[in-house]
Amino acid sequence: MSTQILMPALSPTMETGTLVKWHVKQGDAVRSGDVIAEIETDKATMEVEAVDEGIVGKLLVPEGTEQVPVNQPIALLLGEGEDLSAVIGSSLQRGEVASRGDRDGKAPEDVNPAPQPSLQRQEEEQASAERVIDEIAAQIRGNGRERVFASPLARRLARERSIDIQTINGSGPYGRIVKADIERAAARTSQAAQPRAAEPHRAHQRELVKREPTAPRGMSDGQVLALYAPESYELVPLDTMRRFIADRLTLSKQTIPHFYLNIDCELDAVLAARARLNGMAPQDGPRAFKLSVNDFIIKAFAMALQAVPGANATWTESGLLRHHASDIAVAVALEGGGLHTPVIRNAEVKSLSEISNEIRDLAARARSKRLAPHEYQGGSTTISNLGMYGIDRFDAVINPPQASILAVGRGEKRAIVKDDALKIATMMSVTLSVDHRVIDGALGAELLAAFKAYIEDPVTMLV
Repeated sequence: MSTQILMPALSPTMETGTLVKWHVKQGDAVRSGDVIAEIETDKATMEVEAVDEGIVGKLLVPEGTEQVPVNQPIALLLGEGEDLSAVIGSSLQRGEVASRGDRDGKAPEDVNPAPQPSLQRQEEEQASAERVIDEIAAQIRGNGRERVFASPLARRLARERSIDIQTINGSGPYGRIVKADIERAAARTSQAAQPRAAEPHRAHQRELVKREPTAPRGMSDGQVLALYAPESYELVPLDTMRRFIADRLTLSKQTIPHFYLNIDCELDAVLAARARLNGMAPQDGPRAFKLSVNDFIIKAFAMALQAVPGANATWTESGLLRHHASDIAVAVALEGGGLHTPVIRNAEVKSLSEISNEIRDLAARARSKRLAPHEYQGGSTTISNLGMYGIDRFDAVINPPQASILAVGRGEKRAIVKDDALKIATMMSVTLSVDHRVIDGALGAELLAAFKAYIEDPVTMLV
């Protein structure tokens, strides 16, 4: 029996993917577990394995095709003894013959009036089946309807109230349609059906709406290109990662009320501890390590979230998710642009050497786009460190659905006043971006104070 191979959902947030490469061709025999293709998601390029045995009958999506929707057929796998004509079925073949006869201006029975040899007839039927498969593939690629994300309750209410869910903009996480969106749409429909006697009141409402500012819209491609001479630029196509970053961060700034808190931390104690521990570290073997300042920052932030548990949370429409562990995502820049955010799970209970070795491994595989989804999804918060690029301080954009991100600047020697005396100290500025729906000003200040205390006295991280 034939089987459709579908574009897999390689992560909970994946909606489309790029079919980078086929590892099989038409006619190849595959077994369960064989690698058949490479798919590029928003964050990684992953191998796709066959789940059934069979013969590759047709590759419906060519290599390099971008934005292939999840669950769209990408290939046909034939069972033992099957061919393409058997897959299409006799009724579909008759429909193809009839349509071909119509195009030629002949009756269907006049298309092949003379009997043909058996081998030639089989070849013609195979070619006909392949043409139909190609047409189906073209329809799949060109006529896919945009996927709509909605809660089961919202879908049921939409059906009961005869509301087209495709026309609704969701207000839930990632634009998901929720119950409140359906109720607002139903209210608008009810208002539109009210008697004309209510027109003066509605006219007043419309006048009020006109006075309210509307959401700004970006310029179209045509408007942007019209501003520049054609020979003055090179148009670089957007890859899957860049599109995903653009969508996520635009969503973040539009839907998350950001505010920012800044604090300066003294690093001299951390630098001394780092030098001493690295001097004692084995140079090779399973226990070898080499600590960086960023390892201390990850550990300190993880422990600060444990000390201020109210800040270790995520916003949902149903309530706040209070996380038990401190899962710290770390922004890793990729060569050529883009970034990954691999996650150090349970960072509050891991040693500095464990954190150091784990982030080195994750960062290396992130740069080669070989992370598994569970290694970069989720996380309580994110750390973005641009200190190595000479940046003093900056404001980072929160990575949804997280409620905070810590932006870390460089360590530099500054003149400070300590114990009523002027001294030189190595200082580092950090800026905490927080979701005001989850973290209020006082709570964010408490979190930063806890982080500062751990950084400036790193021995306390070992208690």
